[in-house]
Amino acid sequence: MSFLILVRHGQSIWNLEKRFTGWVDVDLTDQGKIEAEKAGLLIKNQNINIDFYYSSFQVRANHTLKIIQKVLKSKKNFERAWQLNERHYGELTGLNKIETAKKIGEDKVFEFRRSWDIKPGKLSRESSYHPLNIETYEKIPKELIPDTESLKDTYNRVLEYFKNEIQPKLINKNILITAHGNSIRALSSLNGEIYWCSQIHLTVVSLIIYSKF
Repeated sequence: MSFLILVRHGQSIWNLEKRFTGWVDVDLTDQGKIEAEKAGLLIKNQNINIDFYYSSFQVRANHTLKIIQKVLKSKKNFERAWQLNERHYGELTGLNKIETAKKIGEDKVFEFRRSWDIKPGKLSRESSYHPLNIETYEKIPKELIPDTESLKDTYNRVLEYFKNEIQPKLINKNILITAHGNSIRALSSLNGEIYWCSQIHLTVVSLIIYSKF
């Protein structure tokens, strides 16, 4: 049997401020650190030995993983992959979700957030929030960095990376991934295809355990 464990990062500073975060690199709040530690304890109680760790390029997911590894007393290196990043919210990036809904309407915000192939407008490449202007992404080829993304775009980049880089290792091996709401939704679409969901914990952070016999 092998296990695939998906963990959404703990509360971030912009989560607390109710801002569209996307690819902006913001850290965890103190509450987020507590949530990550609790997620680590939930995993520890399962007595699952983790063979490989993955995370996105983003500090909130990286920090969540480091806290989990500390709880698990694991000193293994983890692989950072920009393909596991959160969805890029384009020109919505940095805006307050409540204020934006009041300005353009709740239906429009819902359409941007949940429609399959509708993208928000492009984020200006001059913006300090654009990945081109964030040091975290300086080693990613510029042509691969998006200005905005739909859920479909996010789904495709996440699953392409997973199927090429992670899935081949899931043969009698256990893998833990810390990522983001939309990238984890993409990975959760594999439920029933290669894995079966055995446990879901939503009271702390989103922690989903898949198993394969």
